[in-house]
Amino acid sequence: MKIAILDDYFDTLRTLPSFRKLDGHDVTVWTDHAQDIDTLARRLADTEALVLIRERTQIRAPLVDRLDKLRLISQRSVYPHIDVDACTRRGVIVSSNMHADTPSYAAAELTWALVLAAARQIPEQVNSLRSGNWQMGIGQTLRGRTLGIHGYGRIGRTVAGYGKAFGMNILIWAREASRRQAQAEGYATAESQRAFYEACDVVSLHMRLVPETQGVVKKADLLSMKPTAILVNTSRAGLIEPSALVDALRAGHPGMAAVDVYEKEPLRDRTHPLLTMPNVVCTPHIGYVTWDEYELQFSDVFDQIVEYAKGNPINVVNPAALGRR
Repeated sequence: MKIAILDDYFDTLRTLPSFRKLDGHDVTVWTDHAQDIDTLARRLADTEALVLIRERTQIRAPLVDRLDKLRLISQRSVYPHIDVDACTRRGVIVSSNMHADTPSYAAAELTWALVLAAARQIPEQVNSLRSGNWQMGIGQTLRGRTLGIHGYGRIGRTVAGYGKAFGMNILIWAREASRRQAQAEGYATAESQRAFYEACDVVSLHMRLVPETQGVVKKADLLSMKPTAILVNTSRAGLIEPSALVDALRAGHPGMAAVDVYEKEPLRDRTHPLLTMPNVVCTPHIGYVTWDEYELQFSDVFDQIVEYAKGNPINVVNPAALGRR
């Protein structure tokens, strides 16, 4: 099969042991990012199987309709960036392993790194030392403070465990079923979303971005946070109302933020408010970007291609496409 891989910025996938699963196939790797439809249509004109690295490229109907040879899109996890209906109409199978029992430990670890970086002002302290100065301020100790987990799924549960290990008090806010699960596992839950944001010293967001969670964090929630509090988002920018985080930070509530996700990615605008604010730690969506996580994820992605080539597609999210071609 002719296989194309998009957005592999550092040409990493070829170095993975699991890449050998594609031996015998004709694989093209694109290391830059392109969203222009004409460019993508030209690059993917002969592609039969398309590998996506999470949500880096939008696959919408205007593009799908121009890819006459495309038969399979293989990826992992959620797929809000794919027009599944358009794929179904064109007979393009979308295979995506949802890894129901496996949290992204890489994302959870980055979350905790950002909590520590913001609490101890690590980027600012490093820059101060490199500039020929000594200490530039005083940080916060996490022990004894309250860590709020908004969204108690696989990653949220893991981050709660990190907080517990650091001696923090854990408070959960999530949908009702998840709150009951958190209570069963010994964690306290808030009475309301507003009470949750008012009580926490650190709030970390851990939800999938679906229509029900779009903008679920309101500006009023952020403004109710303590002036010493930290908001951490390694999930999706769309969970927060547009402009709400920037406005709240300018108002001093919360006092700090640490973010790995943005409304438009890749973010290359150096004048973006979050990149210019001294009380924000920013990273370029690297939550899942580790060699180990790539091997875990793309072993599944490549398995989906192998099984399709055998005539046995797996993890199909649009079974109606199976009979179209």
